[in-house]
Amino acid sequence: MSSLIRFTLPLVFACWAAIVSAQAGKPPPAGAGAMGASAASVASADYRLGPGDSIKVQVYQNPDLSVEVRVSESGSVNYPLVGAVRLGGLSISEAEKAIAQALRTANILKQPQVNIVLQQVRGNVVSVLGEVQKPGRFALETTNVRVSDMLAAAGGITQNGDDVLVVSGTRDGKPFRKTVDIPALFQNTRGDNDIVLQPGDTLYVNKAPLFYIYGEAQKPGPYKIERGMTVLQALAQGGGPTPRGSANRLRLNRTGPDGKVVTTEPRMTDPIQPGDVLFVRESLF
Repeated sequence: MSSLIRFTLPLVFACWAAIVSAQAGKPPPAGAGAMGASAASVASADYRLGPGDSIKVQVYQNPDLSVEVRVSESGSVNYPLVGAVRLGGLSISEAEKAIAQALRTANILKQPQVNIVLQQVRGNVVSVLGEVQKPGRFALETTNVRVSDMLAAAGGITQNGDDVLVVSGTRDGKPFRKTVDIPALFQNTRGDNDIVLQPGDTLYVNKAPLFYIYGEAQKPGPYKIERGMTVLQALAQGGGPTPRGSANRLRLNRTGPDGKVVTTEPRMTDPIQPGDVLFVRESLF
């Protein structure tokens, strides 16, 4: 990924999140703490209750029937005088109707008016970790949230972030892992990269790979490897050679698969690989 794309991606993500926020009439979702995603970020009527979600059930003019409960792993809640009521997979409005129907069926109330407040989301969440602006856990507000949507919610990747991310989770009860090309998400070449996320998925953005340049370079030090970077581009990244250095006297130290360091005199068109060390030697004249 070019430097221009890397530096502008966070702005793209921020603008995307702001547009989505304006359309929904709420601030962009923020990552919750280790205990679960904040229910304040779940404002969509399409949100489906899942195991671990905490809700407050209120019945008009019947405070004794107003309780705080948590959805069990089986998707049900234990409601006073009624027993188990299955709410897993239901929207908030559907869950209200289910509680009301249970009260009517048990001959407790004839016309119950039930209101449910989602207090804490623990079930339908996705974790976004690594080199993103706002790492944390985010609620799946709908059933079609994609990788690009979740990256926007997390504020995009940092300047140190890689241009690929890994999505891990389960599909059909089996471990699932997919590497996603981040630039492809925003270059009209999404293909199968922008997959639909599932509850419990984890998105991880690693640090970008580095190369090192030292010796008679204007700006020695570690630098991120851009996609397709060559020795010439790496030399330019380091500011070029000093007046004492020579672009024709380079040495490249590269660690092989066996752990041994191999020293070569590279051509300007040779590709740079993660961990390469480029040494700019003094000119002979």
